[in-house]
Amino acid sequence: MTTTTYPSLCMIINGQRVSGGGRRTHAVVNPATGAVLGELPLADVADLDAALDVAAQGFALWRKSTPQQRAAVLNGAARMMLERQEDLARIATLEQGKTLPEARIEVLMNVGLFQFYAGEVQRVYGRALVRPTGMRSTVTHEPVGPVAAFAPWNFPLGNPGRKLGAPIAAGCSVILKAAEETPASALGVLQCLLDAGLPPQVAQAVFGVPDEVSRHLLGSPVIRKLSFTGSTQVGQHLAKLAADDMKRTTMELGGHGPVLVFADADLDRAIETAVAHKYRNAGQVCVSPTRFIVEEPVFEAFRDGFAARAAQMRVGNGLEDGVQMGPMANPRRPEAMERLIGDAVARGARLHTGGERVGNAGFFFAPSVLSDIPLDAAIMNEEPFGPVALINRFADADAMIAEANRLPYGLAAYAWCQGHATRARVAAEVETGMLGINTTMIGGADAPFGGVKWSGHGHEDGPEGLMACLVTKTVHEA
Repeated sequence: MTTTTYPSLCMIINGQRVSGGGRRTHAVVNPATGAVLGELPLADVADLDAALDVAAQGFALWRKSTPQQRAAVLNGAARMMLERQEDLARIATLEQGKTLPEARIEVLMNVGLFQFYAGEVQRVYGRALVRPTGMRSTVTHEPVGPVAAFAPWNFPLGNPGRKLGAPIAAGCSVILKAAEETPASALGVLQCLLDAGLPPQVAQAVFGVPDEVSRHLLGSPVIRKLSFTGSTQVGQHLAKLAADDMKRTTMELGGHGPVLVFADADLDRAIETAVAHKYRNAGQVCVSPTRFIVEEPVFEAFRDGFAARAAQMRVGNGLEDGVQMGPMANPRRPEAMERLIGDAVARGARLHTGGERVGNAGFFFAPSVLSDIPLDAAIMNEEPFGPVALINRFADADAMIAEANRLPYGLAAYAWCQGHATRARVAAEVETGMLGINTTMIGGADAPFGGVKWSGHGHEDGPEGLMACLVTKTVHEA
């Protein structure tokens, strides 16, 4: 893996690179140019069975490891990711499209998470219950078992890091199926763990036709937990498959992030922060601020200021200096933007900037701003997952909170306001798993990440992410 070439692609099973052999392949494409970067081998049934067998062996081995052994691997992998930061970031930009500075930050996210889990694994405490003399009752936590982990393409380094870090810290084995669009990034993260001393039986990486892989892995009694990040629709399907064998699940699903902007907000700060966060990763972020719910007195000032800043965004190849937004990750996303924005405008929405593709190569789409969008427009009800901000006016706090809670999603929400009473009301009444008030920084290695309602259940990151890979056992002795 170098800064000038894209690595050869493979699967990793029992520490071995698996490719060729007449397997089907998937073409990995650079979204900035449309050029093919490499051919990814896809798993057949024999590959998946091999991964399952090795995962069972890996769990039997790794569950007996000490906290110090697990911490050493995680800290070692964190050091290697720092050493390989430029290589990893460039590969992520090549195959996903995000800007190189964003990809570098993603590496650091993994470094922080692995370092956090290296410490947290030594704080998995049980407890002894108070009992009469001669009796003893204890509560302990044990690794849940082999984990099937499915990671999407929008954070090609960070998502695999989350999927691998917590199970390994907990003493589980993992079969990772990262996105076929961004395989080299995921393989780079796993290789850091293996190079840091992780036994090869503990973590495998497979790729394939998603429905084939998920049905086969979740149909096996070897797998005891499903960890999935992706759309609500796919998550509902996978949850049903997992339920047949009562497998544990952690589901981080879709969102439609509401942003409440009250009349007393610091508008300049709100606009500057929200524009940068909205168009991060071309809006392909599950916690992206999307529905801007603006109180009437400041609606026009917020809308106009937001649109002016969005129109100034520099769009281009994420490897180039000064680019603020790269392409969308695949050809499906610009098509979705055209459909959703076109439907909204046809229903009476106002388009202030963007709304069209950029250039004649790659999958670029202009930063877009809509206002006065009817609530029955598809884009107001379907997660757009792209570089479009939806700005509507509302009369008061009651109407604003009602709109924030209107949809069945509840992953992330934001609010901009000054009054303590308003802050307290938003914190109490907005239905969401994560809330940022006067900030868009809602993630951290030590903070649980997850949603409510159709946005899923369970958490990654924080102590909660580690506990999600453990089961509780109570032992009573007389």
